[in-house]
Amino acid sequence: MRQKLSLAATGAVALFALTACGGDTPSAEENTNENGATIVTVGASPVPHAQILEFVDENLAADAGIDLEIEEFDDYQTPNIALDEGSIDANYYQHLPWLEDQVATKGYEFEHGTGVHIEPYAAFSQHASVEDIPDGGVVAITNDPANQLRGLKLLEEAGLLENIDDETTVLSLTDSQNPKGLQFEENQPEVLVQIAGDPKVDLAILNGNFLLQAGMKTSDALLVEDVSGENPYANFLAWRAGEQTEAIATLDELLHSDEVREYITETWPNGDVSPTE
Repeated sequence: MRQKLSLAATGAVALFALTACGGDTPSAEENTNENGATIVTVGASPVPHAQILEFVDENLAADAGIDLEIEEFDDYQTPNIALDEGSIDANYYQHLPWLEDQVATKGYEFEHGTGVHIEPYAAFSQHASVEDIPDGGVVAITNDPANQLRGLKLLEEAGLLENIDDETTVLSLTDSQNPKGLQFEENQPEVLVQIAGDPKVDLAILNGNFLLQAGMKTSDALLVEDVSGENPYANFLAWRAGEQTEAIATLDELLHSDEVREYITETWPNGDVSPTE
């Protein structure tokens, strides 16, 4: 089952769970459905994460003895808040650089599995080629550090920026790193997809899940990230440290199954979502 939650609703859900259970929320292993399958509540972005989880729930979960309750979130902060508060058992939406930043800044204590899939970063433009982007052109980019660096490296690959290192941000760019004098407008990743068509924006760098959710395709993008080989931005299942129950371990195993790999490849044959190698 899929259910959508917002940032505001998450605190209420967690509070209800705590008060209804007298402050003792059952673990994933203690919740079972009428057939005796262990219920695992997983937070996820709607596309592709919740869609992949729904495939698992409908085709693989029952035989493995688990039953997925899928909670959809439309932003990147809420799934980790919900996991930390205990209103979900695991989440599936994030990559390692994002998780490491969240742990460093929020103090979360999470563990995670290996990457399941990757969605390439893509930049959309009103211009037909990179060469058409003017000096001083406006680039819309995410305001979160982990994904912002990813966007800057994409611009470097395209020859628009130079000598980007792991500490570079839009605020620290020097004239030598930014020879075209590009102007950067930072915003939340879920907002960037809404302004991608703004004629004042010369280039909008979008996260894969949000562009898919908006019905966009990387085949229409001016720049697309190369995701071949090892890539730190593969998305994985995460859970609270020390709480990888048997049911969570089973879900993680199913997400890495040949059936899921085949589903991803068949559902997104153009590479908008790719299983990890």
